[in-house]
Amino acid sequence: MSSSKIFITRNLPTNLDALRQIASVEVWPEREPPPYQVLLEKVKDIDGLLCLLTDQIDPHLMEVGANLKVISQMAVGYDNIDIPAATVRRLPVGHTPGVLTNATADLTWALLMAAARRVVEADQFTRSGQWTTWEPDLLLGPDVSGATLGIVGLGRIGQAVARRASGFDMKILYANRTPCSLEVEEALGAEFVELDDLLQKSDFVTIHTPLSEETRHLFGQAQFDQMKPTAILINTARGPIVDPEALYNALTNGQIAGAALDVTDPEPIPMDSALLSLSNLIVTPHIGSASRQARGKMADMAIANLLAGLKGDRLPHCVNPEVYQ
Repeated sequence: MSSSKIFITRNLPTNLDALRQIASVEVWPEREPPPYQVLLEKVKDIDGLLCLLTDQIDPHLMEVGANLKVISQMAVGYDNIDIPAATVRRLPVGHTPGVLTNATADLTWALLMAAARRVVEADQFTRSGQWTTWEPDLLLGPDVSGATLGIVGLGRIGQAVARRASGFDMKILYANRTPCSLEVEEALGAEFVELDDLLQKSDFVTIHTPLSEETRHLFGQAQFDQMKPTAILINTARGPIVDPEALYNALTNGQIAGAALDVTDPEPIPMDSALLSLSNLIVTPHIGSASRQARGKMADMAIANLLAGLKGDRLPHCVNPEVYQ
């Protein structure tokens, strides 16, 4: 075990002593992710890879990393990893579900409130010296209390957002591939509807569905056409679920009142993106899980998956458990 080699693609917010006791550990020191060609070079002689969503883990990389025993991702999602290719190679892939639910729901709520009450605009207005008097119609926004919230994807995070919405006496609609149980619906006060119905009735729409071929650009021109002109969209799921060109058109043409994004397409958002010119859009740099507690737990879970894979044990949180069959 002491001869094992590990490559970690970014500095982690946790102690690596447990790994260093049993393996040679190399950590990529830069803020930017390692370029793909660098990653290809690194995987040639390693036994374990701890990666992030920003790392492209494709079949060619797995082929080059012939000695890989485990891939451990510090994230819930894994759309950057070719899971079928890993499964064919009987290569277990770990992820970190569950621990970021509350942190992401908290940020979703922060973005919803900030967009509704135009907090970022108000801060910029104040800092620029434009606040010279109190005005009855200055920076007006919609009420949150008593409004209708549409949740697209009522999984763990969607349900956590719904629980927060109940404190604001909101009517909660949700769209899912299939309805949740009656127990879940009753506990949350949530009503299952088709997506079109949700878009037409909701004052706020928040996205919590995974990225797949079905959900890529799920929000395009046709969806924005159905939304209220006073509606606000929040996305803390995955950037490509929203078509950025359609979002720009919707925000500039008054099809919706505002939006708040923690994820973009592409990511990071290019500095010359037309979206960044809009005052009715808030963009944060994918910080949904960025609480100290959540990120620390994610790092610890990723390390636990890595250790298990190196020992030949079953990963505590495995994306492709069929490799053990």
